[in-house]
Amino acid sequence: MGEGFASAGFDVWATDVDAPALASCPSAWNTRQVSAADEHGMAALFEEVASLDVLCANAGIAGPTAGIEDVALEDWRACVSVNLEGAFLAAKYAAPLMKEAGRGAITFTSSTAGIFGYPYRSPYAAAKWAVIGLMKTVAMELGPFGIRANAICPGAVEGPRMEGVMEREAAAKGMTRGQIYEGYAGGVSMRSLVTAQDIADMAVFLGSNAARRVSGQVIAVDGHTENPDPKI
Repeated sequence: MGEGFASAGFDVWATDVDAPALASCPSAWNTRQVSAADEHGMAALFEEVASLDVLCANAGIAGPTAGIEDVALEDWRACVSVNLEGAFLAAKYAAPLMKEAGRGAITFTSSTAGIFGYPYRSPYAAAKWAVIGLMKTVAMELGPFGIRANAICPGAVEGPRMEGVMEREAAAKGMTRGQIYEGYAGGVSMRSLVTAQDIADMAVFLGSNAARRVSGQVIAVDGHTENPDPKI
């Protein structure tokens, strides 16, 4: 996502808990190691930011893959903390900067799990549904100040994180990784998973002047998910 904004001419700030990932970012970017769910860390981060045109509240973790009766409360709370509270904290500390400027765009990353039910992923689905409610409310609150808010709902995104999800889901369901992959792809009209670039392209569009009247919207970038898990 950062590459897309950099190519569009934005100065990029990137945050993560993963120090090696931050070290791999281009030297022109501003990077900070911080947990999205750490309020003190997030407050300190935004104190360093002089101005802010676009916020992408993108931090997230997959959470546990298990039936509802097997989900530990500790794992539930960890998943909701990063996926929902992290989005809340980002918006909380971005809002004053954007209000001062009289403009801004906040893009939350939800998921197709925030549109459909998602078997064996209850904490993740609950958090992603809540992110959409947060976005709708932020759009209403901040619209009078010239600030827009939207939510992107990615489908299954090709990459290491999704591979981990599929492996855990296969183990939970007694299936193979290939069967799980076929289930995801088979439930999409375009019969394929999306890429990180697909998500970045939408984020850059929502942050641009071309989307100046787009706010309060839930936008799926998923190739049209017909059924999130047809094998259930």
